[in-house]
Amino acid sequence: MPELFAYTDGACSGNPGPGGWGVLLLAKEGDKVLKERCLQGGEADTTNNRMELLAAINALETLEKPSSLTVVTDSAYVKNGVTGWIFGWKRNGWKTSNKKPVKNVDLWQRIDAAQERHNVTWKWIKGHAGHAENERADELARAGMEPFKPKKSPA
Repeated sequence: MPELFAYTDGACSGNPGPGGWGVLLLAKEGDKVLKERCLQGGEADTTNNRMELLAAINALETLEKPSSLTVVTDSAYVKNGVTGWIFGWKRNGWKTSNKKPVKNVDLWQRIDAAQERHNVTWKWIKGHAGHAENERADELARAGMEPFKPKKSPA
């Protein structure tokens, strides 16, 4: 049975500013890649954290049937949020321990729902450290941002 991996990344030009997200989905048997799928998108006015979340959400939502997968992110915000903080937020009615509304609550609720139907292992890796799949996800995120960046006028 092949293993499924989703390498996710977000990018932002300015924070807030135009942003993009990217996902490299791989079905692997050992070191052999059996199938690959790339996803990307972006928004005109967003934050890096929102793009990191949207990458993971799109990875989960694109899977047509319940799956076991490993989501690999270079975002401690996403990894810590989905494996730890989210439980307290839900218990507190989507408020932080300081009783303030959770930032990006719309996306946290969406990622919570998206992962419910899957068996997800969350893994954090250091970004921009030469990890080939993470670099590919970063390229996809930057490509997803491109249509939303202001066009430079000719000199």
